[in-house]
Amino acid sequence: MQAMQVRPLTPKFGAEILGVDLSQPISDELFGEIEKVFNDSGVVLFRGQNITEDQHIDFSHRFGPLEIHVRKDALMRHRPEIFVVSNVSENGKPIGSVDAGQFWHTDLSYKKVPSRGSLLLAREVPMRDGKVLGDTMFCSTIAAFEALPADLKQKLSGLSAVHHYEKGYNRDRPSGRRKPLTPEQLAALPDVIHPIVRKHPYTGKPCLFVNEGYVTEIVGLPKAESDSLLEQLFQHCLSEEFIYRHNWRVGDLLMWDNCSTQHCAVGDYDAGLRRRMDRTTLTGAAAA
Repeated sequence: MQAMQVRPLTPKFGAEILGVDLSQPISDELFGEIEKVFNDSGVVLFRGQNITEDQHIDFSHRFGPLEIHVRKDALMRHRPEIFVVSNVSENGKPIGSVDAGQFWHTDLSYKKVPSRGSLLLAREVPMRDGKVLGDTMFCSTIAAFEALPADLKQKLSGLSAVHHYEKGYNRDRPSGRRKPLTPEQLAALPDVIHPIVRKHPYTGKPCLFVNEGYVTEIVGLPKAESDSLLEQLFQHCLSEEFIYRHNWRVGDLLMWDNCSTQHCAVGDYDAGLRRRMDRTTLTGAAAA
């Protein structure tokens, strides 16, 4: 029997779960407790997890079906459920996405049914002078929405925004190594429209569902007004009180909710410092 303990990561969101070894069987009762912490906290950390690729996938599957990302070049060949985030090359080819997520975004917000969440496992972390680099930052979109003035909440409740995959894919990247998207990839991911205030599919709490990575415009507003309001919301989400910054250790499994949080990878390490992270992505559910 595993005895789970929970420690908050910040006053507003996030939790570390202690006393759980994901390489061991997880009872339905224990999994139910983990899932509740995940839904309520937005970000959940498990330290020191020495798990195989299959165990990573199996634990992720407990939350539901998994996404197979449109970027086939970053998928693990023998385990396509795993999207590899890494600056490592083998035989002259990158083994994964070299510079993924180095801007504020929500995974797969550009899909008709956005992803429920992501589970990222640290296999290798970059270090310099004994310090781990390559942190990941998170913001709570629930806390960000709750802190808005009442009149702005009311205004946003009737608005929707366009999410566009190509915007994030074609951003300036440090590596400069991204290939153009194929016509098939573009056809598979047309623009989608989501409410700016999205109800969390499991808790019903309102979340501020816009991100600078993939959102291009607010439906029905003149461009200048749309741009101004989006920039205001983007910056509001990044207020220090809504932020958790995670400093990785090998064996960390960090999972986050893709409705109630945004995240950004910090690219403060050079190509000679190896980094490899394995990500599974949970298929989404309709809004509550």
